[in-house]
Amino acid sequence: MSTTRRAAFDLSGKLAVVTGGRRGIGLAMAEALAAAGADIVAVSANLEASGSQVEQRVTALGRTCLTMRTDFADRAAVADLATRLGALDRPVDILVNNAGTIARAPAAEHSDDAWDQVLSVNLSSQFTLTREVGRGMLERGHGKIIFTASLLSFQGGINVPGYTAAKSGLAGLTRALANEWAGRGINVNAIVPGYVATDNTQALRDDPDRYSAILDRIPAGRWAVPEDFGGITVFLASSASDYVHGALIPVDGGWLGR
Repeated sequence: MSTTRRAAFDLSGKLAVVTGGRRGIGLAMAEALAAAGADIVAVSANLEASGSQVEQRVTALGRTCLTMRTDFADRAAVADLATRLGALDRPVDILVNNAGTIARAPAAEHSDDAWDQVLSVNLSSQFTLTREVGRGMLERGHGKIIFTASLLSFQGGINVPGYTAAKSGLAGLTRALANEWAGRGINVNAIVPGYVATDNTQALRDDPDRYSAILDRIPAGRWAVPEDFGGITVFLASSASDYVHGALIPVDGGWLGR
């Protein structure tokens, strides 16, 4: 790769906020962004104040890592997070909205509390944070915003009605924000993970029938691992994606193509 092409992916001097950065996909995203040169603000509901895995991985790469705790089911806490980010001594260049939760139950048994929790964490809080951080990006005329969508942004899923509704909403929000902000220097896009071996999918992987049915449909012949999402995150966070707006990019081993 030429020096010019490498520079397109260089994030040196950038500050990236990664929500849901404590483990899984978010941890891998934060590490990949740091490897590309970005300093990191990692946010999660249960993130350790110091000594976290994300802090260790980011600082090992020579970048700084600030950690913040936020309950994404609490609208006031999300607003407070936006205030704390706005008070930093440097602006947020990259916002990765990766925080998420899931509740599994047939629709007839899916409680209002579960619905509200999933919609708050996976959709409402992400709009609130993006709106607040996005204002600063609009003032400066540049910024990168990345959502973590889902295969269920396109499909109905089984026994996860709240999650499907939220992730379908994220697909629409990605496009809506891109329509408003693309001409003002802000890129808004979404990554669409396929089936990933994380805590969120433990129940599926523990069910031999469901696990086999899913694996048999993946052309790549394996479930994803969190590290599969580092490259696409760096691409969408970098100047290499400056003409990419409102895209939902599958990283699914070919699932949607089958």
